[in-house]
Amino acid sequence: MSSVSPYDLSEAASGLVRAPDLDGDACAAIVRDPGPLPPTPAPPVSATSDGVRLAELTTMRVGGPARRVVTATDPAQVVAAVQAADDAGEPLLVLSGGSNLLVADEGFEGTVLRIASRGIHVESADLCSGAVVKVAAGEVWDEVVQVAVEQGWAGVEALSGIPGLTGATPVQNVGAYGQDVSQTIARVRTWDRLEGRIRTFTASDCQFSYRHSRFKGAMTGASPRFVVLEVMFQLEIADLSRPIAYADLARGLGVDLGTRVPLADARAAVLQQRARRGMVLDAPDHDTWSCGSFFTNPILSAADFEQLRVRVTARLGDEATPPAFPEADGAVKTSAAWLIDKAGFTKGYGLPGPAALSTKHTLALTNRGDARAADVLALAREVRDGVADTFGVRLVNEPVLVGLEL
Repeated sequence: MSSVSPYDLSEAASGLVRAPDLDGDACAAIVRDPGPLPPTPAPPVSATSDGVRLAELTTMRVGGPARRVVTATDPAQVVAAVQAADDAGEPLLVLSGGSNLLVADEGFEGTVLRIASRGIHVESADLCSGAVVKVAAGEVWDEVVQVAVEQGWAGVEALSGIPGLTGATPVQNVGAYGQDVSQTIARVRTWDRLEGRIRTFTASDCQFSYRHSRFKGAMTGASPRFVVLEVMFQLEIADLSRPIAYADLARGLGVDLGTRVPLADARAAVLQQRARRGMVLDAPDHDTWSCGSFFTNPILSAADFEQLRVRVTARLGDEATPPAFPEADGAVKTSAAWLIDKAGFTKGYGLPGPAALSTKHTLALTNRGDARAADVLALAREVRDGVADTFGVRLVNEPVLVGLEL
């Protein structure tokens, strides 16, 4: 593995996809490089700890000890920590907010890298191209969304309340309520462990799809090839949200689908929806001790969806029909939560056991206080296999499993 100077992290910027040029009057008021927004204070130097239980660093609150936890506060420290682990031949786990991980009870026999770099920097802001904003990988994602709403940048307001850090968002192509980050990401700057160099990917190079990306596809188990250092977003300058694209959110706002509402109203409505489903972190509430949605929504071919419809009718009657959302090439996305519920796994299934479905949302598997990873995994298998037996659809886990297999 080649080495890199901590001061040699530059790479020629890739071109951004710009909005079509408007007339001169529309572009007259241009703000160029207003400078960095005040960052949240960060630790001044990297730190290393041994034997930290990963249960303390994940939202599911399960997982045994790590051999070593390294906290890096800038891109040079991130690269140095990755190289040190690679040079030593140690397994590497990059930990974001810990919200999308299920870690084995035995822990992780390697280096866990916590990225704590901070900074939100406005590269440019004008009515032609919108706000081009560079965000450090260690920025808390919901705080980034809050800044966007306060600054009048539209495009991520429906992603309010999602736990984790900004660097994780392109990996999973994080999305909710009709938005996902692929709609606003301009480029992603990474450390390529295989080639030992900084690489920047434009949005078209990221191979985004539903809850997937080039970066996720290049992972070996929980080990990444690409370690995200920063993400650049291109956001619309607007007082109103992007068109509301999710039915429950539109109902909560009292508007029709496709309506644009004040950014602050959209954010508040999303946070309310997420809280109602137990998807906003709240330590006293065990419904939030989870990885969020544990299974992705299945995307089926037209033929497979027709088979699902037949099985639903046989089980639930002629009037029952599974949710259907058109996808590319005639495919159909359906609802994992609906399938789980109709297969008999209702809210709170598993109580009073150590692991149970959330009492607010069937798609969240939760730790009721003293669950082990094995308890969560046993429940996940029961739900997955029950849905497969009932409806012929095999659910796929969304969280990354570390030292475990579903």
